[in-house]
Amino acid sequence: MTFNGYHHIGLLVRDMEKSLRFYTDGLGGTETFSFPMGDSGKLIHMVDLGGSAVIELIPRGVEDAESNARWAHIALRTDDARAAYAKALAAGALSRTEPTDKRLGGVMPASNAFVTGPDGEVIELFEVK
Repeated sequence: MTFNGYHHIGLLVRDMEKSLRFYTDGLGGTETFSFPMGDSGKLIHMVDLGGSAVIELIPRGVEDAESNARWAHIALRTDDARAAYAKALAAGALSRTEPTDKRLGGVMPASNAFVTGPDGEVIELFEVK
């Protein structure tokens, strides 16, 4: 058995319509399918951002207590961190860190930026140079 990347990142969201619009219209993702969340009457939506970047948007109400662990951030691979940053801001994201060129570990040339999405999620826009 081997692992080959990741299949998707699950993200609990308070406002499904707002998050779905952000990841599709705003960032250019494609909703690949949706399916019922048990008998709750709510739908889970899968959004493909290209490559292996798939986000599973999982609904929860504002009143629902968060009892799961949280991811520190999701890193989306891009070929242009600056353009991705501008696109995210135009879609309504808030800036956390502007795009910066660096050498990770002193070896890997990269550019990255961080934004906050519509439900407070931290998104890293990551470009390997």
